[in-house]
Amino acid sequence: MAETADVIIIGAGIHGASLAFHLAERGVRAVVLEKATVASGATGRSSGMVRMHYDVEADARLAWRSHAYFADWEHRVGGESGFTNVGFLQMVPPEEADALRHNVAMQQRIGIETGLVDADEVRRLLPGIQIEDDQVAAFEPLSGYADPTQSTGSMMAGAVARGARLVQGCSVSRVRVAGGRVVGVSTSRGDFDAPVVVDSAGAWAGRIAATVGLTLPLDVWRHDVAYVQRPPDIPRHIAFIDFLNAFYSRPEGEHLTLVALEDGNPLTGDPDAPVDSAARGFIDKAAERVVQRLPAFARAGLHSAHSGQDGITPDQHPIIGPAGPDGFWLNCGHSGTGFKTAPAIGSSLAQLIVDGPGANDDLSIYRLERFAAGELIVGEHPYAPIWH
Repeated sequence: MAETADVIIIGAGIHGASLAFHLAERGVRAVVLEKATVASGATGRSSGMVRMHYDVEADARLAWRSHAYFADWEHRVGGESGFTNVGFLQMVPPEEADALRHNVAMQQRIGIETGLVDADEVRRLLPGIQIEDDQVAAFEPLSGYADPTQSTGSMMAGAVARGARLVQGCSVSRVRVAGGRVVGVSTSRGDFDAPVVVDSAGAWAGRIAATVGLTLPLDVWRHDVAYVQRPPDIPRHIAFIDFLNAFYSRPEGEHLTLVALEDGNPLTGDPDAPVDSAARGFIDKAAERVVQRLPAFARAGLHSAHSGQDGITPDQHPIIGPAGPDGFWLNCGHSGTGFKTAPAIGSSLAQLIVDGPGANDDLSIYRLERFAAGELIVGEHPYAPIWH
């Protein structure tokens, strides 16, 4: 006999865990089905940056709401997230300085603690950096990074403690539909029945959606990350994104630094591709970019490198909301930036599922229908696309 629930969530990454947590807080019986283990997909390979700087207001609002969770995780969720407040700098090319100013003003208007800083202040915040005197950046003193696996594990534990059920090693083969409505899923561990199924399957989300007849504008995007051993005389530093040199970085603990590139990330089309090692040439390219900004890192040593894969959409924004048969919902296509917004998205999506479409409009911008309507998400003052 099939196990029953109010909601089935496919995927135990940070978004599946967040939705399960917020549904459980509302007394909804959710079961999370995970083909491997918690955070074993894109989440576990995430860089874990926790910052609020975006050129799209909806993104910034979600990141700001989510920051409140990371800053007070123990009381809001329970357990640990590994959040470390080192601050965050957003650097842009000179031709995007006006966009930076407008976006900082937008973020300040919605309550984010951020501001413009000149080159001298950037040098103070990030000692040893090479920066032109006329450049500006945005600084967020409350930002930093968290541990994606620890965050997901504690959020899932909080969901289970509130009544959710987690089933790992459970691969979903199809979503079952009868009379135009979702009735459950078929899996490697038998059938599960529920009137609502949420596709939070990350890089595999397109395959799940195809079982209900949906073709999503979703590809599989690969992203490499390196950890380098900082020389002993280089202290733990601020987190930053450098659009001019197309890379980002943050400390990892007391002695390591994470480095990843903003460009050159291929679309693979294969969610099952191996990710244990970085692409050939990535290490050399990443080292060159870092040393351009931080020459002292020429003395850094490579600790490790790996890759990861996520679903990516044409406008590099997620697909969230109902689609296809009644009861089928999407929460996918986060395009490598979904970790930091997951707490707020889970909260808003849970409210929509329980209370109906009038409950909030926090997520309406991410509806699937935008692609057919040609309404791709673009900020009012956008930065140049460099993500892949």
